[in-house]
Amino acid sequence: MEHEEERVSTPPEAHEVPTWLLEPQRYEPARDRDGFIGKSMLSITGVLAGFRLDDGRASRFSPSAPAKLVLGLGVILLASLSRNYFFVLILLAALLVRACVLPARALKRVASVSVAAAGLTFLIMLPAIFIGQSQSAMLVATKVLVSVGCALTVAQTTPYNELTAALRVFHVPNLFILTIDLALKNIVRLGTIALEVLTALKLRSVGHSADKRSSIGGVGGVVFLKTNEAAQTTYDAMCCRGFEGDYPTPPARPWRAADIAWFAALAAAVVLFAFLQGAVQ
Repeated sequence: MEHEEERVSTPPEAHEVPTWLLEPQRYEPARDRDGFIGKSMLSITGVLAGFRLDDGRASRFSPSAPAKLVLGLGVILLASLSRNYFFVLILLAALLVRACVLPARALKRVASVSVAAAGLTFLIMLPAIFIGQSQSAMLVATKVLVSVGCALTVAQTTPYNELTAALRVFHVPNLFILTIDLALKNIVRLGTIALEVLTALKLRSVGHSADKRSSIGGVGGVVFLKTNEAAQTTYDAMCCRGFEGDYPTPPARPWRAADIAWFAALAAAVVLFAFLQGAVQ
């Protein structure tokens, strides 16, 4: 009995808590810079914001999609060929009037990208001011502002599928349309994948990383694998749906009243361009 009481009252050493488990854990990871991840995420987010394909909304007085393509190319061509700064300012004023009726989100997008492109162009042309060509810098910057603003206005006021159908109206090759279609859609998709991988990398990054180049390779490898997978999936989906690379031409539609009005405005701009261009010469 005495031996049994000693066996019960004395706990074995195997059940004792080790001393190292009782010590407090104070792990403080070394500080590290994650500017690469943050800047990469901001850059990808900006690219995705610029390649959204679901923002196009046609307004009540907008012309048809084929007419928008002709009008947009016509305005860009006139602005590019003009050597009269007053004519370019007239085009800019017309563009501003058109931008006033855009939705707030579309207006913000058009204004930010156009002003940024014009500002960058002005900085590139800044040395021309020091050689006595100050008007050239302003002229080129304003041309870029008009051209980029016009292109973005067409994109923001036209659904993506209507733009694709409008290309077939002008007999653009199917291969060209297919390349643009798949490229724009996959840029957004792969950008989203890269953003998700960078977010996961940032959440799992603890402490100091001496080799940040391996992170670039890892992100690039994941995106490459996803690209291969997306290409195979797209090909299988096309085969299942019987797609042979042919974009059918939409049926001919009667001209809208808005189309005639906008083409009349473009014709007036061409006449004014010829008059002011002759005055410059």
